[in-house]
Amino acid sequence: MHPVDPPEQPPSEPVGTQTDPGPRRDYDLVVIGSGPGGQKAAIAAAKLGKRVAVVERRGMIGGVCTQTGTIPSKTLREAVLYLTGYAMRGLYGESYRLKQDITVQDLLARTHFVIGREEEVIRAQLQRNRVDLLAGAARFVHDHAVEVIGERRGEHQVVTADRIVIATGTRPARPPQVEFDDRRVLDSDGILTMEHIPSSMVVVGAGVIGIEYASMFAALGTRVTVVERRPQMLDFCDAEVVESLKFHLRDLAVTFRFGEEVSGVSVSDRGTVTTLVSGKKIPAETVMYSAGRQGVTDELEVERAGLETDARGRIKVDEHYRTAVPHIYAVGDVIGFPALAATSMEQGRQAAYHAFDEHPHKGEAASMAEVSPFGIYTIPEVSYCGATESELTEKAVPYEVGISRYRELARGQIVGDDYGMLKLLVSPETHALLGVHVFGTSATELVHIGQAIMGCGGTVDYLVDAVLNYPTLSEAYKVAALDATNKIRALEQFA
Repeated sequence: MHPVDPPEQPPSEPVGTQTDPGPRRDYDLVVIGSGPGGQKAAIAAAKLGKRVAVVERRGMIGGVCTQTGTIPSKTLREAVLYLTGYAMRGLYGESYRLKQDITVQDLLARTHFVIGREEEVIRAQLQRNRVDLLAGAARFVHDHAVEVIGERRGEHQVVTADRIVIATGTRPARPPQVEFDDRRVLDSDGILTMEHIPSSMVVVGAGVIGIEYASMFAALGTRVTVVERRPQMLDFCDAEVVESLKFHLRDLAVTFRFGEEVSGVSVSDRGTVTTLVSGKKIPAETVMYSAGRQGVTDELEVERAGLETDARGRIKVDEHYRTAVPHIYAVGDVIGFPALAATSMEQGRQAAYHAFDEHPHKGEAASMAEVSPFGIYTIPEVSYCGATESELTEKAVPYEVGISRYRELARGQIVGDDYGMLKLLVSPETHALLGVHVFGTSATELVHIGQAIMGCGGTVDYLVDAVLNYPTLSEAYKVAALDATNKIRALEQFA
């Protein structure tokens, strides 16, 4: 998010811009997009008694998150874990597998079911809160009006609103030099339309989405090669956790090519050959590009409302998610980092509150944002909140490390996870938690315990004294807290 100060004077009016308040508008708020950010903005405004409408294309209820992104990919991951028996191999051996011949249909059956249920939940929430759902593609007429264009010829309407929230999300970016055919060469959206599980795959891009899919297909038995132009992957995460993840992916026969760029991909009936700038050639049945995301703003015609987008189609906002036009807000992936469903939900809620001058928890949003968790649904999964060791070192902030390994926990033995770990970064002076990093089973769930303590200003002393259920993975917090405290005590003896 890049703060932008609202202009002191209204932007120059493009053709059709309406600045006169005129008659009462159709809605108090129109939200463009029904993804996590759009949903929460619409419902928050409706709870304040406002007249609200959400504009969304047919077949895209819930946005990219529900239809092609977060929900499908995480459901696919659960299906992979279950059908391959990966999580139980520590107990029953490396050859353990629930089903020998797994098909795409096996994987997608669960995915389609979950998508359908999520659509029903979202429709019911909007209907229960009396939010109108307008089916069609949106484009600005002027800064207070949006045209909704339906699928059928002549099916369109123009709605006006006092305030507008843009929550259109993103789509996979497609490099112009790459010829996508959605069969041999595809992006992350194309995974959901694959006809069979490939025997080999090249994943271009070691970002979150690329690594998540690389780990899923590797668990299915696909020979995966990851090509990344940067020297490292997931460099915003804890270095030790990333090394552990790389070790386990290599154990699943994943090959990494860091510091390499793709110069071209040739396709034939037999498969693909990916040529790198260095001259290496990698044969594979399929190539999946994960080259970042592009904001879905190209059809919005935002210039009619006095807005601009960057080269990636993203919109700049201030700390209240307000754009350069004061009554137009933008939330979610379309504003850039961190581009997470969870943070998008909170952005939508905060934007709606600010738009209608409602601030019941003034001052808390910023502090909560500082401890928002990151979840990476690889196999095994990774999650963290707060600072990393490298960030604390760069800022010259002293810290002590407390570590707990799942293999030392009874619950870790029960679930067959002998590689998981939890790391706490603790201030030796105040005993405050500075960072929580989890790797392994239920990492994205466990991180919330540390997040809650950090958000409430708690210290590691609470974890030392707390009585936790036994046997649980949550016990890792107490073990790590004791580890950190013992190190701090040893240091104090020399003071």
